[in-house]
Amino acid sequence: MKNRKSLLDIISESTFIHIIMAILCGFIVGAGFLAIMGLSVGDAYGRLLSSVTSLKGFTYVIVYSVPYIVAGLSVAFSFKTGVFNIGAEGQFVVGSMAAAVVGIVLGDLPKPVLIPLCFLAAMVMGGLWGVIVAFLKTKWGINEVLSMIMFNWIAFYLSNFIAGIPGIKNEGSAEATRNISENASMLFPKDFIRSAGIAPTANWGILVAIAAMLFVWFVINKTTLGYRLKAVGFNRNAAEYGGISVNASILTALAISGALAGLAGALQLMGMGNRISIFSSQEGFGFAGIVVALIGCSNAFGVFVAGLFYGALMYGGSKLNLVGAPTQLINVIVGTVVFFIAISAIFKHIKNMKIRARAKEGIK
Repeated sequence: MKNRKSLLDIISESTFIHIIMAILCGFIVGAGFLAIMGLSVGDAYGRLLSSVTSLKGFTYVIVYSVPYIVAGLSVAFSFKTGVFNIGAEGQFVVGSMAAAVVGIVLGDLPKPVLIPLCFLAAMVMGGLWGVIVAFLKTKWGINEVLSMIMFNWIAFYLSNFIAGIPGIKNEGSAEATRNISENASMLFPKDFIRSAGIAPTANWGILVAIAAMLFVWFVINKTTLGYRLKAVGFNRNAAEYGGISVNASILTALAISGALAGLAGALQLMGMGNRISIFSSQEGFGFAGIVVALIGCSNAFGVFVAGLFYGALMYGGSKLNLVGAPTQLINVIVGTVVFFIAISAIFKHIKNMKIRARAKEGIK
């Protein structure tokens, strides 16, 4: 008769349980902060739930989620191949600016031509931003994490510079670019939005996010390229011994990852923003992609669900002030979730310690 698995065995073997436990811990910690501040946990969490379950609220959640989903797919793709793409923020920024420039300068082109051109420009710039860092690593061994952090800031100031160029800069008093052409916008028709009673920023971006999800899943799981990239991620030395070029894999991984992050920037611009402000600080979409990838376990379908969850938190959290709760509570919840996901490996460590202890007792 087989021994029943202990609770520790079940927890240590199930990533899904890790994620659910981390999310529950996040909300418990958030409830603790609300109690300390003397605020009603029921009112705050009730408002959070009600704001995302109405038709209009749910469409807002989808709109909010799209850039997080695609940025999360970008980071998850690099995670699968053993590269930590902390530069998704910079790739997102240059991608959105490339789409903005194309959407402004070539604004007279018809919609079926202009929208793909904006996507292409964003993906090329995002991919280039990733390839530069990969080249520095493979050619001279420069640490990619440090390079990506520096390139995030280069992208930040480059975007601000381009936003101030005559012809791109807003002609009014706003410190931002001009609005992209209507032909570059992905919004649903206004009449449809009014009649359906959905969010005024409802757009086609979710379809692009689904396509990106399927693309990442297919490449990683169904192609020889994905096999090579995963092999490098699991063990670079073994992959190289097996004839796989590690340097080429790193270049490919960061090119695709950067292109996805750039696409996320274009989707944010063309689905919600319509223009790019001169930044006073980094917006954090690329960094949020890291959180989404962690919650989604770097699985394409998991990232999609995690992006929807993150978007729901961001939109619902913006309504917490209506019941007197601070909107920063969402940051506490998200931070706690990430913390508990990060330490979930402790369960496997404890299990391995017990196995080793039993082995030693058996030897004796």
